[in-house]
Amino acid sequence: MPWTYQRGSWLHLLMDDSAGPVQVLLIGGRSGVGKAAVAAEASELLQAAGMAHCLIDGDDLDAAHPKAPGDSHGTALTEANLRALWANYAAIGHTRAICVNTVSVLEAPMVLRAVGGGTAVAVLLTATDATAAARLGGREIGSAVDEHVHRSSVMASRLQAEAGPEVARVPTDGRSVTAIAQEVLRTCGWLTAHGPPAEDR
Repeated sequence: MPWTYQRGSWLHLLMDDSAGPVQVLLIGGRSGVGKAAVAAEASELLQAAGMAHCLIDGDDLDAAHPKAPGDSHGTALTEANLRALWANYAAIGHTRAICVNTVSVLEAPMVLRAVGGGTAVAVLLTATDATAAARLGGREIGSAVDEHVHRSSVMASRLQAEAGPEVARVPTDGRSVTAIAQEVLRTCGWLTAHGPPAEDR
């Protein structure tokens, strides 16, 4: 196994001693669960707390059509682009990143490899089919809604099945974005290190 886990600790990639003290928060989940909103709110909370970090949207890392031959899912492209992007963040002193993408919680080894080693915490946001459908209905229009809802349900099942016990689950049903972001940051220990959590709003 390239990485190990003990509940309450970081995921550790077994690399050489020269690897920098990089910390990565991976936020994943089905469509309609609110990943982008939660990641953005987590970033706002960290900014308010004065904690240096960068926010990386994984959807942008393989946004190309067609993909390269032999890389139909864009996995190699994602890793290459993440490595290049992280090099620029690291060059100005960053060691902490929030990475958000549907399957990011399944890709900890790849992400840590791309950033040159370090540690990561994976958080899977969850929602019921009804909640996800309602959110997608407010975001999508026309006949595409049903297809998005179906794909979201399929992905939710895959994530639940493939994300191991080392991946923290954070429910989003009936909760404010701020409350969810606070829990996510408490899960990785970033919020408590910089003062008490803000109240729900």
